[in-house]
Amino acid sequence: MIEQIQGYSTENAIKYHYGAFPPANLDYQALAPYLVRASAALAGYNVVLKHIPNSSLLLAPLRRQEAVISSRIEGTIATLEEVLKFEAESEDGEKSQKYRTEAIEVFSYSRALNHAQKLIEDGLPLCGRLIKEAHGKFLFFGRGADKQPGQFKTEQNYIADKAKKEILFIPISAEKLDEGIKTLEIFLNDEKAIPLIQTALSHVEFESLHPFKDGNGRVGRLLVPLCLWSKGLIQAPHFYVSSVLEARREEYIDRLRLVSAKQQWTEWCIFFLNIIEEQAKQNLQIAESIFKLYDDMKHTFRKELRSGWMLVALDYMFANPIFRNSNFTNKAGIPKQTAARFTKVLLERKILTSIEAASGRRPGLYAFEPLLKIIQS
Repeated sequence: MIEQIQGYSTENAIKYHYGAFPPANLDYQALAPYLVRASAALAGYNVVLKHIPNSSLLLAPLRRQEAVISSRIEGTIATLEEVLKFEAESEDGEKSQKYRTEAIEVFSYSRALNHAQKLIEDGLPLCGRLIKEAHGKFLFFGRGADKQPGQFKTEQNYIADKAKKEILFIPISAEKLDEGIKTLEIFLNDEKAIPLIQTALSHVEFESLHPFKDGNGRVGRLLVPLCLWSKGLIQAPHFYVSSVLEARREEYIDRLRLVSAKQQWTEWCIFFLNIIEEQAKQNLQIAESIFKLYDDMKHTFRKELRSGWMLVALDYMFANPIFRNSNFTNKAGIPKQTAARFTKVLLERKILTSIEAASGRRPGLYAFEPLLKIIQS
């Protein structure tokens, strides 16, 4: 019961919109111009995805940057460099004691998205099981690891302003959650729905259900690329909305609340379509820059390295823009002496920079700066 939240005011709390999802009426005339623009921007981005060879490899750093920003919206602060350093040390987060828990939390975004992507590729539709499994991968470590990862809530939760001691939003009750998730599943898999509108409404509904004790915001944003991809709007689930949402965070939160407070479903869709359009344009510029860099670096690596291993080295550095030389050898399969020569040459040409010098048996840690500059710009 609300009265049990001691010390918090519920006077201005907005309650979940029971029985109102999916909305019976949307103003499609008002939505039309926004839908056209968002669709065009997304289609332009998708053209680039289709023509980028190994898009999963080349855009992997973009996924890490999304993880950084998505987590930052929720108050988890870690840098892209921290996350990439952690990945350079270990692929198994549970074994690392060296890095801040915040960096490992951010790393878990890619872990969760990769797992959800694999489930969809294996034939699982967007559903409660997929959502729970993704959540379990998210909260395997750090903040939230003690809050039932991979399990839906069993008691009422709240969204609060801790500084003001106010309850802002009261999500669906735990008793009604199964019904709410089933309704969301049906809507997510409705083949008659307009995919972009479907994505917009599914996102606001998921956030309003707030089905987990923690991690709802990050999982909700992760569902956006999965939905766009599963509906065939993009070639691969490489579409990330947190950059634009962070810039419009206050409006984003207000729009979410107004859906339940005043049934502003159409207004929410307009806002979301604007986000998709703006983010698609940003992602297009970044993807084109990465593709151009890859093409340029092929010529540079061929000229400077003069080896049949040069393309293997290039691919490895695009997928792992911060790495230790030991991983460069072991995971890329490049002979040890060849890898050492590559690193030396690329350091001299200032294509790589040294983060940590080699010490004893400890190999050096290097950064592929040209790619990092694009991702962090």
